[in-house]
Amino acid sequence: MNNKEERDAFLQYTNDHNVMTRPIWNLMNRLPMYAHCQHVSLENSIWLPDRVVNIPSSVIIEGYWKSK
Repeated sequence: MNNKEERDAFLQYTNDHNVMTRPIWNLMNRLPMYAHCQHVSLENSIWLPDRVVNIPSSVIIEGYWKSK
C-alpha cells in the first residue's frame, strides 16, 4: 500500500469479507511508557505502519475439524 488511506481501505475490505487482517503494531517509542526513551533515527520504521498489514497465518476451513 502507498499510504494509510489505502491500508485502511484494504483492511476494511478484507475484514468485511471475513479475512481478519490488522495493521502492524505501533513502534515501541510511540507507546506512552517509552515515548521519552532514547532511540536512533527510525526513518524507515516510521514509514512502515501506514502501509503494512498482518494477514492470517492460518486458514480456517469451515467444517474441517468436524470431519476429523
